[in-house]
Amino acid sequence: MINTNKSRIGKTLVGISLGLSVAFSGSMLITPQPVQAAASTATSVSDNIIATGKQFLGVPYQFGAQGGRTNVFDCSSFTQYVFKQNGINLPRSSRQQANVGTIVSKDQLQAGDLIFSDTNRDGIINHVSIYMGGGKLLHTYRVGIGVTISDFAGSTWDKTFVTARRVISSGQAATISSSQPKTVNTKSANVKHVNKKKKSHQH
Repeated sequence: MINTNKSRIGKTLVGISLGLSVAFSGSMLITPQPVQAAASTATSVSDNIIATGKQFLGVPYQFGAQGGRTNVFDCSSFTQYVFKQNGINLPRSSRQQANVGTIVSKDQLQAGDLIFSDTNRDGIINHVSIYMGGGKLLHTYRVGIGVTISDFAGSTWDKTFVTARRVISSGQAATISSSQPKTVNTKSANVKHVNKKKKSHQH
């Protein structure tokens, strides 16, 4: 009888040990999930921004288009509108937008990053595009073309590249609310603007 009780107690202890071992192993596997969730959120925000922008493919270009209009855009009213629809407030002009978010090098571009160019080659930023990933840009820049998708590598916007900015990050994406747009904190882009008296087609 004593041997039987000892056997039962032994089996019980073995069962408890196995249960604790499985629980501990399970917790080790579960721990990384919050990081993965944050990264996934950032990806979904950039995907949504690009999807929003693509809804306006073909919408006509108009220099100085009023912010908030969707029947015409210039480059920066387009980016401002698309990002606002996804909970991120940007300033109105491309030069102002070039001073928000985090600076990104050309070889570190991710979908949803903003690319700024000086197509007049006069030292003043005058164009902004949304990087889609895969070497593609989503933007608008000329009457007769409107909102379109362009190749980046070797293009005018690549050759006159000034800076790129990231206004979406894993941490930021987790706090973005579509009902309460997030205003991106302004940082200095350390971008030199020269020849300011020279007339430029800015937007």
